Amino acid sequence: MKMKTALTIAGSDCSGGAGIQADLKTMTVNGVYAMSVITALTAQNTTGIRAIEECEPEFIRHQINAIFEDIRPDAVKIGMVSSVESIRAIAERLIYHKAEPIVLDPVMISTSGYALIKKDAIDALKTYLLPISSLITPNIPEAELLSGMSIRNDTDMLAAAEKILDSFHCSVLVKGGHSINDANDLLCTKEGFRWFKGKRINNPNTHGTGCTLSSAITSNLAKGHDLETSVERAKEYISAALSYMLDLGQGSGPMNHAFNLTDQFSK
Repeated sequence: MKMKTALTIAGSDCSGGAGIQADLKTMTVNGVYAMSVITALTAQNTTGIRAIEECEPEFIRHQINAIFEDIRPDAVKIGMVSSVESIRAIAERLIYHKAEPIVLDPVMISTSGYALIKKDAIDALKTYLLPISSLITPNIPEAELLSGMSIRNDTDMLAAAEKILDSFHCSVLVKGGHSINDANDLLCTKEGFRWFKGKRINNPNTHGTGCTLSSAITSNLAKGHDLETSVERAKEYISAALSYMLDLGQGSGPMNHAFNLTDQFSK
């Protein structure tokens, strides 16, 4: 049986709600064979991040080569990458292996306010990773950093998305969940823009939503869906996972990524 494959390049979350762990669960439930390249180890739980240990760039290169030389991914997602050297290593290897499509979730600041990327790495992200990405998925604060603009409403979201598209020549999905609107996301491509209307779900447990959404989009792209369909399906998946109302931990808890597993092995 030929199964579609997807690769996540990101940091590990030992509590399982975000990062590599969320990506692998999301990709599996969305019907692709999931693989991972770990960029960093984090000691974290639902209340916040305590420490980060970065992987050496050369080891990141070895991981990427090992995957592409054996089980080539049909799509790639990039999440947390915190240093200039690691960003360069990832970009160089993905270009070498002609990886596509690439979805970049420009993870910069955790929900609890912990900086996940060094200041000089933001410029490296713009220089090396955005230009090779098919889609980037910034939230409002990240879109402000990438565009250099203040975002206060839907009009600002569109202006910022268009500026990012013009600057880096990659499609942009600006996520509107940071009090701008009721979880409406804006997809901006060279063909135009489309709003994906969402319903704000009254669930305080939203740890890892950005990782999960970008991984679900990547999974659908790997299966051959076009970009708009992939975003639409990913939005439906994450809304359903949030609606399950899993409640774990003492802080902003995780979703149940496997909420719809109902076969004999899940019982």
